[in-house]
Amino acid sequence: MAVESEIKSQTNSIAAPEHEIILVRTPEERQQCYDVRIEVFHVEQNFPLETEIDERVLFLFFSLRTNAAHFLLRSTPSLTPIGTIRACRGKNYYKLTRLAILKDYRKYHFGAALVRFMHSWVARDAVQDPDVNAPPPASVNIVCHSQIPVKGFYAKFGYISEGDEFDEDGDPHQKMVLRLPIGSGLSTAESSLRPSS
Repeated sequence: MAVESEIKSQTNSIAAPEHEIILVRTPEERQQCYDVRIEVFHVEQNFPLETEIDERVLFLFFSLRTNAAHFLLRSTPSLTPIGTIRACRGKNYYKLTRLAILKDYRKYHFGAALVRFMHSWVARDAVQDPDVNAPPPASVNIVCHSQIPVKGFYAKFGYISEGDEFDEDGDPHQKMVLRLPIGSGLSTAESSLRPSS
């Protein structure tokens, strides 16, 4: 029992390497996101490569559309890509997609850091309505299709399961939804971004 506590304590005290999370702005940065996703989803988890390749072709074809924001986690100062997440804008919601962290870096809880960063971006983006006469929303829904083994990860942020499990790319998934409070600004939203213990 004491040995397990000591191991758990040592694991929790591992310092994360220096890193940064950026909003992707260049084709090179977007390619780094794709490289991480291909490594995680295709090489490691055996999802079809076409799910990443087809999307890349469509994204390049419709590159002027601004309905998706990619975020890249990279180590510093080397700028080596180690994780990514994407937020897609829907009509009245956002969708969290393509969260991927390279295997050797998962122990640093970078997935949670990417989700918090994306939530902050959504909170800012949701109040940038072109209709200046419309009041800012009090909250915004964020939807994700979680792989079944990681539903608990999203639940820690307040995501709630909706509907039945379904197949996506040959693997069972669950629709999960978070109502992200926006309040009067980012500080209100940021207080709700920490996962519960």
